[in-house]
Amino acid sequence: MTTRAPFVEVAAAVIAQDGRYLITQRTSRSHLEGLWEFPGGKRQPGESLEACLRRELREELDVDVSVGEKVYETSWEYPERKVILHFFRCQIAGGTISPTEGQAFRWVSPGDLIRYNFPPADAELVQALARGGMSASGYA
Repeated sequence: MTTRAPFVEVAAAVIAQDGRYLITQRTSRSHLEGLWEFPGGKRQPGESLEACLRRELREELDVDVSVGEKVYETSWEYPERKVILHFFRCQIAGGTISPTEGQAFRWVSPGDLIRYNFPPADAELVQALARGGMSASGYA
């Protein structure tokens, strides 16, 4: 009998500002440490994806966000867990980015996204953004 990997649901923010996207680097001692990602985190039981994003960005970056439309969804099975990722267009609605866990962050132009090492689950979205399939000012 095979053991099924735990299932994790994640909400992530695709934040564009001045033609660049906000990405953060995963901290040490975390799953996929050192890789870059769109900020967000795990949804708690009973929590909406939108509420999850607002909570996670407040906890991790000390900013308030307005959550817009879902722009991408994917799933990925890592050896230790299966992840379903929901990416939403978001805007910073208040505060100044101040990483509370010491994580690095960057504002990156679409073409430069591919220079950063993202988790495999993010690859298709990163490629689409880098090709301009979703523009920084409005998602296609």
